[in-house]
Amino acid sequence: MANGTTVRMWRRSLFVLIMIVFFGFSLVCFRLFQLQVVNGEDLQKRAIEQQMADTKISAQRGTIYDCNMKPLAQSATVWTVVLEPAYLKTDEEKELVACGLSEILEIDKDKLLEKAKKKSYYIVIKRKVETDIKDKIIKFKNDNRISNGIRLIEDYKRYYPYGNFASAILGFTGTDSQGLSGLEAYYDKELTGEAGRLITAKNAIGTDMPFDYEQKIPSKDGNNLVLSIDEVIQHFIEKNLEEGIINHKVKNRAAAIMMNVNTGEIIGLSVKGDYNPNEPFVIADEETLREIESLPESERDVAKSVAWEKQWRNKAVSDTYYPGSVFKMITECMGIEENVISENDHLVNCTGSFVPYQGASCIHCHKRTGHGSLTAEEALLRSCNPGFIILGQKVGAEKFYQYYTAFGFSEKTGIDLPGEASDIFFSADGSMTQMDLAVASFGQNFSITPIQMLTAASAIANGGKLVKPHVVKQIIDANGNIVKSMETIVKRNVISEDTAKRVTQMLYKNVNTKEGSGKNGYVAGYRVCGKTGTSEKIGCSGADGKDYIASFCGFAPADNPQVAMLVYFDTPKGESYYGSAVAAPVFAKIMQDVLPYLGIERKYTEEEIAQLETTAPNILGKSIGEARNIVQSSELNPIILGEGEKVVSQIPEPSKSIRKGGTIVLYTDKISINEAVEVPNLTGLSMIEANKIIANSKLNISIKGASMSGGEVVSSSQSIPEGTLVKPGSVITVEFIQKDNIR
Repeated sequence: MANGTTVRMWRRSLFVLIMIVFFGFSLVCFRLFQLQVVNGEDLQKRAIEQQMADTKISAQRGTIYDCNMKPLAQSATVWTVVLEPAYLKTDEEKELVACGLSEILEIDKDKLLEKAKKKSYYIVIKRKVETDIKDKIIKFKNDNRISNGIRLIEDYKRYYPYGNFASAILGFTGTDSQGLSGLEAYYDKELTGEAGRLITAKNAIGTDMPFDYEQKIPSKDGNNLVLSIDEVIQHFIEKNLEEGIINHKVKNRAAAIMMNVNTGEIIGLSVKGDYNPNEPFVIADEETLREIESLPESERDVAKSVAWEKQWRNKAVSDTYYPGSVFKMITECMGIEENVISENDHLVNCTGSFVPYQGASCIHCHKRTGHGSLTAEEALLRSCNPGFIILGQKVGAEKFYQYYTAFGFSEKTGIDLPGEASDIFFSADGSMTQMDLAVASFGQNFSITPIQMLTAASAIANGGKLVKPHVVKQIIDANGNIVKSMETIVKRNVISEDTAKRVTQMLYKNVNTKEGSGKNGYVAGYRVCGKTGTSEKIGCSGADGKDYIASFCGFAPADNPQVAMLVYFDTPKGESYYGSAVAAPVFAKIMQDVLPYLGIERKYTEEEIAQLETTAPNILGKSIGEARNIVQSSELNPIILGEGEKVVSQIPEPSKSIRKGGTIVLYTDKISINEAVEVPNLTGLSMIEANKIIANSKLNISIKGASMSGGEVVSSSQSIPEGTLVKPGSVITVEFIQKDNIR
């Protein structure tokens, strides 16, 4: 019996043992299946992460060039400082490195010492270190014979060599070199390139292995952008726009855009006041900054965000505005194209106001006393609101909206800049009341962007084709190979070539005749076409209950238009807010610089030839009699100073520009050279008055602006301030503008 019990117990024990082994083996198999199959990929990834350290190597961001390959935005080499504490064997070495780097990098020594005590071969201490700091670190290593322990890894930082220049176009990048605004954001993918990797191994206790175990995957540099922007033209625009803001006390910035009318290439675009993209978070406007600093601390962050958004905003493409009388060129195109009116057809008997339909409110003309009887062309030249209300009625609401759409106002232009705004029309389906049509005919109560208005004006200039504007001409790779070229895109024909030519001729007369309202846009010899605009702002009120936008839009030359430009000042608070007085003179000054630079030929009228400037002859070393004869034969008047027998100096200098009939001062001894005269006040005068004062001051005058286009003009500025002491014969440039305030 005892023997049977023993056998049974043995069998039970064996069964239990087998079950234990079976279940244990099953559990192991299950666990192995779970680890290798179910969780295998994740565990493998975690193992690699534990064993390997993966560091990103920045790619060099592509350069942004102007059309002549001048760099406007580029990436310069900077350095990442890496500490390798595992190489630092003694406390003395760690103390030395921490102390040296603390002084060079201006980092707390104790924090560096704490990092220096870690068992690692790779700890980032500071990024984006400039070359001068890198050189100090290298000198520190050499002076202290430190071969390992500090590493310098090449990185890149974005620079904008011209500071504020073209900031509205270029935009800026963030701390990780990502595009945040402007072209930097729009073409971020093309500019960024592909980051590289630095893979380092870790040992069993988690310490980084030496660089012998590293694997480096190099980065791929980003592509470069070649813009249609011309740096020289851009400077002309920015200089004159900034001057206009100061002279007219503009409160809400200004913008100007210049476009090739045939290709859609934007050759200049500026928004002032702007900011420095090297320091985009510095509030550039000092008045705004003072206002923010005066706020309670709890309100400053919100105020800063608002200020940043305003200074980064590209007013030329992201803001909408009432175009005002500039839009009259579009309404004129509608009437001519639809054959409801011809240039010489009688259009209106302007009494100074007009009631568009029975029971409607009275709409005033800018000339409250009225223009009298006007043809369609004369209505444009005098910018007569009642005339254009009648013209709009002749076209009709349905056709008006069809042309509004055809000229591109109901859609974005598609310009390659971020944040382009859409228009705001009376209704989404284009339906208009009689009053809507009346005010829309002269550019009020609907909103468009400046780039839309310029694109539409360019369609008139180029014979009727609506072209897509663009800023980038080409994308090229790091080796200079062309990746992509931006072709001219013609969206559609909006008017006939005949209509375009006829309206162009009217816009030419508007600038170049005494009847025209755009005389302040006149540039001698260049046959400029254009139209002024003065529009009320939406929901704003100034001291007189209203704020305004002053603008001028035009193109040149009339016989073969090449470039168009819109100049736009938001809330001028100087002596005038009218487009004719504020925007048109700035337009003329920019064109005066740009057109000769583009090599466009001057074609003078007989009247212009009579007033042309000449160059001062070289009469140095000549006898007094010989010098007098040379000066007089050059249609200039000599003034001789001193007791000598020969000319030792002259003002203006040889080859300098001087107005025909002007004065050349001849100095015959060293004493006379020191003579000086005081510059008189030459502003607020007629041309006759200014010439008379100059003649009595032993000075010369150079006349610019509307002076040769006819009409009543007045001097608005002078190149050398009143009271300045200058040498006799010096040339003072005086700018003249049309005296009338025309919308």
